[in-house]
Amino acid sequence: MKKFALVATMAAAMMGSTAVRAADLEVTHWWTSAGEAAAVAEFARVFEEETGNTWVDSALAGSGTGANPVIISRIIGGDPMGATQMNTGRDAEELIQAGLIRDLTDVVGDMDLESFYVDDSLLEPCRYEGGLYCLPVNIHSWDWLWLSTKAYEQIDQPVPTNWNEYVESWPALEEAGILPFGLATGWPFSGIPGVLMAGLGGSDLVLAINRDKDADAVRGPEFRKVAEALDDLRKVVSPETMVPSFGDVGTQMLEGTAAGNIHGDWLQGDLQVAGGVPGEDYECLPGLGLNDQLSGGGDSFYFPKLPDGTPQDVLDAQADLARLLISPEAQLAFNLKKGSMPIRTDIDLASANACMQKALGLLDNGLLPSGDFALSSDTQQQMQDLNTEFLDDDSITVDDYIERYASIIEQAD
Repeated sequence: MKKFALVATMAAAMMGSTAVRAADLEVTHWWTSAGEAAAVAEFARVFEEETGNTWVDSALAGSGTGANPVIISRIIGGDPMGATQMNTGRDAEELIQAGLIRDLTDVVGDMDLESFYVDDSLLEPCRYEGGLYCLPVNIHSWDWLWLSTKAYEQIDQPVPTNWNEYVESWPALEEAGILPFGLATGWPFSGIPGVLMAGLGGSDLVLAINRDKDADAVRGPEFRKVAEALDDLRKVVSPETMVPSFGDVGTQMLEGTAAGNIHGDWLQGDLQVAGGVPGEDYECLPGLGLNDQLSGGGDSFYFPKLPDGTPQDVLDAQADLARLLISPEAQLAFNLKKGSMPIRTDIDLASANACMQKALGLLDNGLLPSGDFALSSDTQQQMQDLNTEFLDDDSITVDDYIERYASIIEQAD
């Protein structure tokens, strides 16, 4: 694991050519919240300023769960975009194997990626049979507990420093009419079990389940703690209190109407846009305040193979964008607004906020493999379906949940 430079000189953007072109390049992504939109606008700005090309923005609603099928169907159906964001992991595995994604080996061959990527393991899902088929542009982690300063001021209690203290505060919050846990509808709940697994079960449990596919670990006492915590959590949320998006949960916390939330570090991008300041308006606890390792995932860009006869300037625009996305300028501008950690070790992060600084301080402990890295899309979908059922149906017991989870892991590839 390499260390980030807190003070470093910004290098010039690494371009393959200085010629000014004017190609249109369609880019698909699912960055639609306020913080995400502000971040992706930085990529578009740098691309257009440095190349003279036009970033044609095609934002897709629904995060990965809703956008991925659209992206994949377009590529398979012969209507590829110029570039697309997807999760770093196995989501595009079959597209790569089918020869539908451009090999970037020659495009970035002179950039010496291993010299500045903070963790070489981030590139592993991009490699296939000697080729390089995607470029990770950030490091995201689900493993965060977010807490509202205003909510705890209202009950005259200090903001908790870990998950256990947070759970102990729930009765006082409910008595004051404050939601203990804010939750958005749909996919945001799907990441919570993994965060509880890392925080309550520990790193060894995450490795046993996500990496080793050990169903016995699911049936063991450490995972039972996770399932029981999830059971406790579903008792303090209900459909009537859910809001449409994770950005709305951020608003609830800044208002003090919801006390906390488990969500990925991209939430801080929305909190930042709304004027929230970490340490003043909210607190961020990596690893639930219990674990000093974070799971590592994030976003990558893939460049589909374009049809025969595509103009050379469009192909060149693909290459230029690939190089720019991981350039120092674009990495700094994008990640400071996104709330994620950059993949480069050689940029100045002195202006990073307190939450990002906490995350950077944990990187030397290594990254835990997220489900996106270790589990197929089919397995991830099965888990998401199970978690949604468990949240919605109180008749599913903790024992039922554990056994069904173990069955999924037994069949995982």
